[in-house]
This record gives sequence, C-alpha cells and structure tokens, in this order.
Amino acid sequence: MKLVQEKDYTVDGAMTDPKGDRSLSPSKQEDPDLYLRVVERREDGVVVRGAKAHQTGITNSHEVLVMPTIALSPEDKDYAISFAIPVDTEGVFMIVGRQSCDTRKLEGSEIDVGNSEFGGMEALTVFDNVFVPNDRIFLNGETEFAGMLVERFAGYHRQSYGGCKVGVGDVLIGASALIAEYNGVQRASHVRDKLIEMVHLNETLYSSGIACSAEGTKTESGNYLIDMLLANVCKQNVTRFPYEIARIAEDLAGGLMVTAPSEKDLKDSKLGPYIEKYLAGVKGVSVENRLRVLRLIENLTLGTAAVGYRTESMHGAGSPQAQRIMIARQGNIEGKKELAKKIAKINN
Repeated sequence: MKLVQEKDYTVDGAMTDPKGDRSLSPSKQEDPDLYLRVVERREDGVVVRGAKAHQTGITNSHEVLVMPTIALSPEDKDYAISFAIPVDTEGVFMIVGRQSCDTRKLEGSEIDVGNSEFGGMEALTVFDNVFVPNDRIFLNGETEFAGMLVERFAGYHRQSYGGCKVGVGDVLIGASALIAEYNGVQRASHVRDKLIEMVHLNETLYSSGIACSAEGTKTESGNYLIDMLLANVCKQNVTRFPYEIARIAEDLAGGLMVTAPSEKDLKDSKLGPYIEKYLAGVKGVSVENRLRVLRLIENLTLGTAAVGYRTESMHGAGSPQAQRIMIARQGNIEGKKELAKKIAKINN
C-alpha cells in the first residue's frame, strides 16, 4: 500500500477467471488452468498459471493485483492465491479485446471516432508459469478467506460505479441536450422532460455511491469499509439506469446518429456541399458540429465507449444476480418482520 501511494502507481484488480464450466468448481474443471492457480511451491515463492479476463485498464497499469474470483473449498487450495506483481513480469502478457467501431481509430478521422481524445481497453491477461516472490503474496492456500475477499473487493468495485458511470452519464446528458438544441427542439416540453429523467436517473446512481461511502465503517487497520448493502444496491441500479439513459439519448439524437455520412464525405469537394445543404440544423450551428455531437452519442451508446457504459454496467463488478444474492444476505428481512410484528402488536 505504501509503495503504491509513494510511487503513485496505477493497480489493476484482477479477479475474474475465465471459469469454463460454471457448474464445476475450479479443481473439477477439465482444464485446471481455467481458474488461476499455484502450479509449483518453492521456498522463495510460488509459480502460478492461468488467466484473468475482462481486465479494464490493465494496459496502462503499473501493477496487477490478483485475487480469487469465488469462495473456495479446501479441495481448491491451489486456487486460493492473491498477490501483486509488475505487469511486465516475465510470463505475463495481454491479449487485447475488440470494441465496437474500434477500427475507426485507424481511419484517420477525428469526427467519426466520436471521442478522439479519451478511451479505454480491455484484455485477457495470461499468467504463463509466472514466479511470484513470497513478499508479494497476500493469500496462499487459506481458502476460508477467499469468499470474504471476493465480497469486499466486489463491494468497493460496486461503490465506485456510483461515480465512474455517473461521470460518463453527465457527458451523455450534455450531448443529448446539445443535439436537442442543434435540432431546435430544446424548448419542447417532452424533450425537457426526457432530459430531466436522464438527470434524475444519473443522480440516483451518484447518491447510492455517496450513501454507501458515507455509511462506511472504520476497520481495525484504519481503512474504511463501505456499507455492503448500499454498495450492492448502487451496482444493481447501475445494471439498469445507464441503459435507460442511453435509450433516451438515442431517442433525442434521432436516426441521423447511425445514418450520418463519414467525415471523409463531409470534407469531399463534391459530396461535402450536399451534406452541408441537407443536414443543416438551426441557424448558427455548423453541420460539422452537429455531426460531432451525434458521433459522440453514438460512441457512448453503440461504439467503443459503450463497452464501459453499457455492457460493463451490466456485468462489471459482478453480474446482476451477484448483487441480488448479497442484498438478500444483508437486507435483514427477519429484522424488518420483527418491526412489522411490533407495530401490528403480534405476539409470538
């Protein structure tokens, strides 16, 4: 922790294994490497083999922090391993994933990319017989702690979505308001109502993230543990609200978001004037600027950024059912039943 703080390192949290047959435990898989495991134990450390999937941001991280992905039984001892190593450690390599519309970045167009300055990337990260020294190991065979580690890491991850997805949502709301203005419909009551709904949904997500942070409790180590119930409520909302925000954005953008001509055609000496003529919006707004904001909306809802805003909102930090399981555990239904009995004067 001190090293990360002093060096200002970016650390990738690597939890998700490929998993193979989900009905089988790690040690029962046909290929035992479908969950990352210890394959050799030495006096000075261990050798691990396996992979971690869907690693967002690992290509621009200094270190990778590996953790088990599920609660483990004693027979899965070799899979109860957690450690941190530099991403350029021998035997570690990344297979970068594809994103929708990613080749637009190679076409030399700024407008068609939608967001030419910022972006992200995911990778399948392989650990091919990687040596990990003892001083970098945090969990080694203690299967009884794996479940708690997964729950707490997931809780922090779910809390963070109340911030990062909301930031993207702010951009999408702004782009939606801009295109409404460029189309000349910003004063229409139904348009204003749709923007209000987008803000309402987005700020609901933010309030959940703030709530689970503010309700956190201090641990013996001096760290703060977020409120696990509220963190899971936050992420459960994230699996839904960005999709509705994106739907409204597409509604406000109109069909031109996906049928607009390319930047190359816009700047073509023959075709450009026709595009300027027939795709004009309100007076004072250039066709280029209109297309720029449409491409931004397309990028966030359907393009490269949709990986993070849509699908990652669904499955990142755990798929929807994972939060519902935690909400069921922490919702204190029995306590709520007792409250109802007391007020209704029901005596057992």
